[in-house]
Amino acid sequence: MVERSTSPLVREGDRVLLNGWGAGERHWGCLAQCASVKAEWLVALPDGLDSRAAMGLGTAGYTAMLCVLQLERHGVRPSDGEVLVTGAAGGVGGIAIALLARRGFTVVASTGRPSEAPYLRRLGASSVIDRQELSAPGKPLMRERWAAVVDSVGSHTLANACASTRYGGVVAACGLAQGMDLPVTVAPFILRGVTLAGVDSVMAPLAVRKHAWECLAAEMDRDLLAQMSSEIGLAEAIAVAPLLLAGQVRGRTVVNVNA
Repeated sequence: MVERSTSPLVREGDRVLLNGWGAGERHWGCLAQCASVKAEWLVALPDGLDSRAAMGLGTAGYTAMLCVLQLERHGVRPSDGEVLVTGAAGGVGGIAIALLARRGFTVVASTGRPSEAPYLRRLGASSVIDRQELSAPGKPLMRERWAAVVDSVGSHTLANACASTRYGGVVAACGLAQGMDLPVTVAPFILRGVTLAGVDSVMAPLAVRKHAWECLAAEMDRDLLAQMSSEIGLAEAIAVAPLLLAGQVRGRTVVNVNA
């Protein structure tokens, strides 16, 4: 909530949220109880979304929504075929699965944690594959399977996803969990017309942010969000961070800065 404002863009008492813009990276205050930030960075909290749910969604949920909107922008429909979601047990992957399934897509989840298969199916995945099917060096072109892809992994996984996307399909890329490299050839793009659509959550314009958050408020199942979210106190954040980096945290972790 805004406590004090000198900008006409926001007023005292407004319920707002902030993600991206380098908060917590180049600007202090990401896990603070109070922070002084630019008014241009703030998005009004959509109706029907409380602060706890907004932070359960967080940057991961907002990024997942941007990916889904990319697929929508390129005309991908549920009847087109399977949609692959990589890094499925993470925050972006889990929310992408839930959003896509709600829209009627058949979702295939890729994860390195087979034990999470029941959880991923609860989120809406129709099937689960081992990430090893995609994470090793592959061929320039592979058997066409995916109508679209939401990828948060990068490297060989993204390359193989592109190589196995069907003619005219779309791959939305938003992460680099496996690596920043992209060992792919031009073959998927010039022989199958595959589109590789980059998704940036950090510097996206305000209008894009507002639309994404409004869609999240309207589409994200709150019960599923609760199932994929856990809460920790501020003092626990440093201990949880290495687990998050090691890919050992399922879904979303909300930091209660008042606890």
